[in-house]
Amino acid sequence: MTTGIAPERRAGRPRSERAEKAIVDATLDLLAAESGVAGVTMEAVAARAGVGKTTIYRRWPNKETLIVHALAAVKRPLPEPSSGSVRGDLLELARALGAERKRKHAKCFWNVVGSAEKYPELYARYRHDIIEPRRAVIRAVLGRGVAAGELRADLDLEVGVTMLVGSLTSKPPGEALPAGYAEAVVDALLRGIGAPSG
Repeated sequence: MTTGIAPERRAGRPRSERAEKAIVDATLDLLAAESGVAGVTMEAVAARAGVGKTTIYRRWPNKETLIVHALAAVKRPLPEPSSGSVRGDLLELARALGAERKRKHAKCFWNVVGSAEKYPELYARYRHDIIEPRRAVIRAVLGRGVAAGELRADLDLEVGVTMLVGSLTSKPPGEALPAGYAEAVVDALLRGIGAPSG
């Protein structure tokens, strides 16, 4: 006998969202493990996430797209800086890059970069979808500095971006940066690329 009263819905995250989070977390955990990219298979992800393989394949056609999606979930675009000066903007970005080293899945990105030769398509997609938009934010700051006369007119923007990023990401993940490191990097960079005075 029906009462005409709809069954009470349980509060919480919808099932599809829970499944997606479990899949992303499982992918990142496997990617951070010793075997890195090689250890990420649809079977392994499904077993770790507690879902069927068809649930994964409905969202991602292969492990490359799954890995890039998972990485994008934890490596978001850099914030648009708004200090009003090149040094202030670069400091905001340098601090953001430094803070990422403390995140749980920082090792995932090293494993993808380290596997670039073996998985060139994955690395190319990772560069295009995740890294390039972040570099574009830094490139724009440097470009504004050149246009405003704060930086050298002949500055190669790609070299400037690489110098900043490389200084903050070259140490192994989890290794703490010294206090004031972001400031030291930015000031050293500006001594080299700043517009000549006088």
